Amino acid sequence: MAECSPDRKMSTKDLLIVIVIALGSFMAGLDATIVNIALPDIAKALDVSTVTVSWVLNAYLIILVSLLLAASKLGDMKGYRNIFLGGFALFTFGSALCGLSPNIDVLIVSRMIQAVGGAVISALGAVMVTSYLSASVRGQALGIVAMFTMLGAALGPVVGGFLTSAFSWQYIFYVNLPVGIIAIILGMRILPQRDPVAPGAKLDVPGVALIFVALGTLIVGLTTIQGSSAVAGLAALVLSVIFWALFVAWERKTKEPLIKLNLLSNDAFTLQNVNVMLIQMAMAGVMVIMPFYLELVKHIATDNAGTILLALPVGMIMTAPIAGKFSDVIGTKKPIIFGFLVCAVALLLLSTLSVRTSVGHVCIYLFLLGAGTGIAFSPLNSAVMGESPAQEWGMSSGLVRMMTNLGSSLGVASVMLVATVVVGPKLAEISAHQLPSMDLAGAFDAAFLFCMVLEVIGIILMLKVPAKESSGEPEEAIMGF
Repeated sequence: MAECSPDRKMSTKDLLIVIVIALGSFMAGLDATIVNIALPDIAKALDVSTVTVSWVLNAYLIILVSLLLAASKLGDMKGYRNIFLGGFALFTFGSALCGLSPNIDVLIVSRMIQAVGGAVISALGAVMVTSYLSASVRGQALGIVAMFTMLGAALGPVVGGFLTSAFSWQYIFYVNLPVGIIAIILGMRILPQRDPVAPGAKLDVPGVALIFVALGTLIVGLTTIQGSSAVAGLAALVLSVIFWALFVAWERKTKEPLIKLNLLSNDAFTLQNVNVMLIQMAMAGVMVIMPFYLELVKHIATDNAGTILLALPVGMIMTAPIAGKFSDVIGTKKPIIFGFLVCAVALLLLSTLSVRTSVGHVCIYLFLLGAGTGIAFSPLNSAVMGESPAQEWGMSSGLVRMMTNLGSSLGVASVMLVATVVVGPKLAEISAHQLPSMDLAGAFDAAFLFCMVLEVIGIILMLKVPAKESSGEPEEAIMGF
């Protein structure tokens, strides 16, 4: 780790290192939202059902969640620079394969390859900043990385909508190629080569495999339990429960676990991690459903739909920094509860959407949801890290990232399940383009109500957490999230 310096201004070398790492965060943020807006076009172009095309998101998220902790451990074992650049290269290669995919099966496999690289980029960015830069500029550097992540997420719907309308859906993946190539070249020249911090450590391969199977069967079960594959879906859910139990049992006995389960004995730590997952489930669910509502119910062009979706991340960007400062003064509990409450109100309003709802109202509701998410999310991450011992910040940060992406996976799968229950099995069997607008609007309203219930559960869980003033000590670890 770099020595602490009295100089609080980043050098040119420091800034270049941060830019390379931030480009990875930008790509990760962009890719998290750019695909959603193109899902209706992908479903139509490849002639697949709405539920089937959701696997373009699900497959990516399953791999990402499964490998986050493993990628972090691999960087400790083999050195951050080479693993990070290798992940960047794999992400870029996977993006090219996605754009060239001739059918849905190849696209899903390509997304899985892309996700392996995405897990590395996401897992190692913050720890590389911590390792390469002095403590005096670390917070500033992690703030830049966090800003690039939000910028990518904010631009995703707009860029995705423009590229899909002006060219085709393939270009939402091609846009990663120049950024990836530039970042790899810069990284090879700028990122310092350091010895691994834990060269003798061992990767918990059984733990990684158990997470992958447990998460994969969970998503498969939620996706297929409706329709003609109900029995297979139920069987997958039963398998998921078994493999989650096996994972917990394995982590308890292995010498080098992915997660130290004794962290979960702290109720405040556990409940707030669950809330990280819940708030992400709601946001991811809305982001996957809204493009279908805008394009198929309101018949809005893809590029314009992307611009409308921008209201949600803009709300987050405007409120997250302010909420973080307030939580330093008044503690984290009140901002978190208020943020969840704003989200619940926004989702209740979204559940009233119909064919006749104006675009202006849609933008206001989405902005409110983004604002509420931003108000809750920064203090929530701070609270989780504040409940963790200093020597476990790295593992706790990895667990928060895992819960966030798990929430994205479950959010996509669960809202599709709710929509399928309302419309019927036909949603899983045919393209949404072939269904009446009124039927789709009703299904989407039910999905928004489901997301509202998640926010209410979050409020109830937070009421069980003791109020605690923020110490601010783990801030550096949080900002890299």
